[in-house]
Amino acid sequence: MPRRRHFVPCIPPGHRPYKEQTIDYIPGSTKLETDLPDIGHLAKWSVSSHKFGFGAECLRDEDPETFWHSDGPQPHFITVQFGRKVAIQKIALHLSFKSDDSYTPATLCVRAGTGLSDLQDVRLVTFEKPNGWLLFDVYLEPTEEGDGFKPLHAYVLQVVVVSNHMNGKDTHVRGLQIFGPSERVEDDDPFPFRSQLFKRYETIR
Repeated sequence: MPRRRHFVPCIPPGHRPYKEQTIDYIPGSTKLETDLPDIGHLAKWSVSSHKFGFGAECLRDEDPETFWHSDGPQPHFITVQFGRKVAIQKIALHLSFKSDDSYTPATLCVRAGTGLSDLQDVRLVTFEKPNGWLLFDVYLEPTEEGDGFKPLHAYVLQVVVVSNHMNGKDTHVRGLQIFGPSERVEDDDPFPFRSQLFKRYETIR
């Protein structure tokens, strides 16, 4: 993928299109715990650039000591391409200002679309010296019930590092996970059958 050709800039740093950032910050955490389903394994991952041995695989290895290390001109970005349209609820990033200093992202832009040619900005988040996992909704349109946010449906998701702390040039990201919406179980069904195999025996004949 070309590094920077015809790249449309994300929302300018400092611009806050939303009233609240709604980020769940788990300081000092090296392991993320959530009930949401991880859908990252369904996608093809790539990065705009990387140093040898510090590529996209380091984002998914669940090792807090490894990290993606960019090696090229800004902006740096991670592209996640799914084979079909999926529902994306939250993104989680593992960042460590304590270890990475000026390599730590300060502003991120999340883009989504049906392909690389029609990506649109959907979320802007900023961090202040983070050290741990950060979990946030991709899309900030409230649900009808008003108890959360709707998932975003897309084929492609791109996380763009707009700026680093202390005006750093290259960047480090120690982990990235993508989650689908919660698989809620109906309260009136004590024995929910989900797979096709289980559904064969859902009722007594």
